[in-house]
Amino acid sequence: MLIRIVEMHFRTDAREAFLELFHASKEKIRNFPGCQHLDLLNEPADPCHFFTYSYWENETALNRYRDSELFAVTWANTKSGFDQKPRAWSLDKLVSLPS
Repeated sequence: MLIRIVEMHFRTDAREAFLELFHASKEKIRNFPGCQHLDLLNEPADPCHFFTYSYWENETALNRYRDSELFAVTWANTKSGFDQKPRAWSLDKLVSLPS
């Protein structure tokens, strides 16, 4: 399993547009073949600082999504609101303890 974390910071005037876009796209992203989990996280001290946290079957599944029309459209609209360069990590899950 691959975990993908993407850090994004938006202009204040772009925050609500991003949230609308995310809510309109979240089910499509979560149901994309290979996506097993999707979270949107927000830093409490900075309402414009977001992270997406997703689980993918493997790197191939993530790359299929990144090569898709869904990603192209969603990312183009998402990045138009950035006020800082986004950062992303792809991590292998090594250990997970149940709740």
